[in-house]
Amino acid sequence: MRNHPTSAAPMSEHGPARPAIEAMYPLLFVLLWSTGFIGAKFGLPDAAPLTFLAWRYAAVIVLMGAIVALTRAPWPQASGAWAHIGVSGLLVHGVYLGGVFTAISHGLPAGLTALVVGLQPVVTALGARAFLGERVLPAQWAGLALGFLGVGLVVAEKTASVHGQALATMLLPAVVALLGITAGTLYQKRFCPSFDLRTGSVIQFVPCLAVTAVLALATESTAVHWTPAFIFALAWLVLVLSIGAVSLLNLLIRRGSAVNVASLFYLTPPTTALIAWGLFGEKLGGLALVGMGLAAFGVWLARGKR
Repeated sequence: MRNHPTSAAPMSEHGPARPAIEAMYPLLFVLLWSTGFIGAKFGLPDAAPLTFLAWRYAAVIVLMGAIVALTRAPWPQASGAWAHIGVSGLLVHGVYLGGVFTAISHGLPAGLTALVVGLQPVVTALGARAFLGERVLPAQWAGLALGFLGVGLVVAEKTASVHGQALATMLLPAVVALLGITAGTLYQKRFCPSFDLRTGSVIQFVPCLAVTAVLALATESTAVHWTPAFIFALAWLVLVLSIGAVSLLNLLIRRGSAVNVASLFYLTPPTTALIAWGLFGEKLGGLALVGMGLAAFGVWLARGKR
């Protein structure tokens, strides 16, 4: 008899608080995800990009595997679910992170790398129409055009003094990263929007480790300098990004539309640029700021409710 009032009180007390906390997930995701570019910059002087990522994936698998064992988290029951989760992980993490780390290792500034992959909302809106059947209205098409124009201005200013061949070498991996995370977001939303975050992380990162390790062995020196900066960067990327931010991303994909989730990625470039300015002295000039404003307005039009 006494248990009823006692159990009812926490429900009424925490009920309104839970939606308020969940409303903070997008902001927290943007903040955490933006630090990934900075972590890459700290760690890449001590390891080649794919080698760095292979160590990151291995650490995530070991850590999440231990959590799965301790909590007895459920594995997917359908065999097809394993394949879908694995493919989505390879695209969202393997292709995306491989492209980002390679671009930064080739000299592309962290802020500019974030701006290139920040085109994801625009590309996702295009893919959502074809892949998910979402309708794109005329105002949204205008927003897509403005988004491309805005990011084009930023890229033009930041790379005006770079030789064409060097520019292509730096930008190509970032474009591959953009396409990878866009395809992965659409794929996951369609085929595997909901899965246990603990076992799902293991399933997602195993193919990432397998493919990345093979490529690293074939194309890179796998030597690692275990400096304090590298250890810090690896720990940060494993704990904060691969576990914290990725878990939030999976929750957001589960609950929102593909375009709405993708739109959050456009908030990462200014956040990353601000962090890079404070840590590395990277700057964005007037034309780049105008471009960022145009792109942000374009994304607002592209995802606006009608």
